[in-house]
Amino acid sequence: MISRRDAAIALDIPLEMAQRHGIPTRLSQAELTELQDSPPAWLVQSRANRTGKRPVWVHLNCVVCGYAEAARPKKWWPEFTYVFCGHHRDSEVPGVLPGEVRSEFEGIGSRFVGIVDVPADS
Repeated sequence: MISRRDAAIALDIPLEMAQRHGIPTRLSQAELTELQDSPPAWLVQSRANRTGKRPVWVHLNCVVCGYAEAARPKKWWPEFTYVFCGHHRDSEVPGVLPGEVRSEFEGIGSRFVGIVDVPADS
């Protein structure tokens, strides 16, 4: 059985849309495959309306331990160089390269800190 959230991720739609259109809290792999292979009109329309500028879901993977989760990106999220679980020590995280400056963003997904490294002169 697959959760509604996992189905929303697989269909690349917001969880709220999955709920609004009657996707059950649990469905079988066969039911999900049917939705993917023969999408209902609302799903076809949703995909047609996408501008492609922002993804519906992003996959976050810790650069230190490999923990992964899917999350809905926030408008304020920059393009991260990488993310790591907030409980890791700074010494475990790859260092900033010479000539670059680092910014850190807390509160990414359920447990991550996002890192953005950019050239110092930009």
